[in-house]
Amino acid sequence: MPTYTIHDAKTNLSKLIARAEAGEEVVLARGKEPVAKLIAFSAKPKAKRKFGALKGKIKIGPEFFEPLPEEELKLWE
Repeated sequence: MPTYTIHDAKTNLSKLIARAEAGEEVVLARGKEPVAKLIAFSAKPKAKRKFGALKGKIKIGPEFFEPLPEEELKLWE
């Protein structure tokens, strides 16, 4: 794990971020004492949706299938 001083990190932040994005862990130190670790942020993968997961949970009344009034249809133009 490479270690950089805070001054070096300020100067080369873009390069250090690129290294972290590539999967490398970068340690930042104040003098010789490590104070922080720069790692890539990984978003939590989205769970796949299951077909029919909302079955029985959503109610649609019969008015849903009726034509929209003319005044509302004009608003969609």
